[in-house]
Amino acid sequence: QVQLVESGGGLVQAGDSLRLSCAASGRTISTYGMGWFRQAPGKEREFVSRISRGGRTYYADFVKGRFTISRDNAKNTVYLRMNTLKPEDTAVYYCAVGRSASPATPDEVAYWGQGTQVTVSS
Repeated sequence: QVQLVESGGGLVQAGDSLRLSCAASGRTISTYGMGWFRQAPGKEREFVSRISRGGRTYYADFVKGRFTISRDNAKNTVYLRMNTLKPEDTAVYYCAVGRSASPATPDEVAYWGQGTQVTVSS
């Protein structure tokens, strides 16, 4: 069992930056692929970014060049740096552990965090 706790969300203006953190406990994350998803009101949960055990990163097209995922295995923590935020980035952001690799879809997720709200005003 892995427990995930996200933090770092908040209310910001368009163009601002935030860094989300996902602290894991229960097991070391070094053996897991990790990811970030988001869910806006009335929409399905969608993939944002993922990072493999070896540190390879992947991004949804709508965040490429603006978001950066990273991991610190020594701290058992995954991060999502979000720059140049837009109102359409408003959502609850969820950290996730992949079942067998870094998750690209919700079906590939073994564990979810509780989420952190990000609100971007125009």
